[in-house]
Amino acid sequence: MRQRMVFLMMAVLLTFTVVSGCTSKEAASTKSGDSGEPIKLALSPWPGWFVWYLVKEKGFFEKNGVKVDLVWFPVYSDSLSALASGKVDANSQTLSDTLAPASKGIKLKAVLVNDNSNGGDGVVVKPSINSLKDLKGKKVATELGTVDHLLMLTALEKAGLGEKDVAYTNMTVNDAGPAFISGNLDAAVLWEPFLSKAIQEGKGKLLFSSKDTPGLIPDLLVFKEEITRNRPDDVKKILNAWFDALDYWKANPEESLKIMAKAAETPVDEYKAGVDSVKIFQLEDNVKAFQKGDSYESLPFTSQKTAEFLKGLDMLTSIPNADSFLDGHFVEEVLKERKK
Repeated sequence: MRQRMVFLMMAVLLTFTVVSGCTSKEAASTKSGDSGEPIKLALSPWPGWFVWYLVKEKGFFEKNGVKVDLVWFPVYSDSLSALASGKVDANSQTLSDTLAPASKGIKLKAVLVNDNSNGGDGVVVKPSINSLKDLKGKKVATELGTVDHLLMLTALEKAGLGEKDVAYTNMTVNDAGPAFISGNLDAAVLWEPFLSKAIQEGKGKLLFSSKDTPGLIPDLLVFKEEITRNRPDDVKKILNAWFDALDYWKANPEESLKIMAKAAETPVDEYKAGVDSVKIFQLEDNVKAFQKGDSYESLPFTSQKTAEFLKGLDMLTSIPNADSFLDGHFVEEVLKERKK
């Protein structure tokens, strides 16, 4: 669903291009105390991020006393540009897309793990292809510099292959999905809902997915550092609103799915299939994720490994220190307060 970019984002950051022409689905400002201007929180089409519309619909921003405008970006890369240029205060984005601005000194803070892709990104192939090794010499498409490009390279590496061993084609997911369905590609790396559609309509099969690399693709809520510094209470209120929505979803699954599916403009069964392909992170999951560790369950570990991988592909010029942009103290404080 997302156009998650690393390589192209670097160019955007260097020029600080201001995005124009985005479509906005803005939430109405909620009643609150004197907490300043509404925080503009951007999101794009990805199953785990439609939870923000459940937060809005059930009034959890208002309940927690924080003003938030949800700003909708149909094209994910536009949301990255909007955060970099200051058009929004926070964005829903991947860890890998946070590395590029961090490496350039753009001051951002990731404060929440929304979810981890758990099968929502995958390599779909023609029925005649039975193994990753069979991809040698085949036409494989994904978008250069995206996390799905990273997933493709990870899959090839598992088979002892490199990008030079396949006929790599640089295509956006919007083009690669239809191209696979029409039979013009042997394989494509896609995310939901393009992944399921390619399998169903293109008579393809899933060969490798993010489920095989748990923790590799975390999705985060990332703020401009000045917001976390100047409005820390509002950041905590937003996190509390998010976890209130997760609690509501657990208690009211059917209603919650209907609300999120409506926001996604997708039938409930299709949205459910998409959201089932991600692991939604609860509060305890978040606290654990921000801790240092030696596996992909740890954000600092995943950050380091992903940055090393991208730097090896010349997609990053330097490896940023995870402590400069990962800030887990907010979820820790929220956990302590919610336990009282």
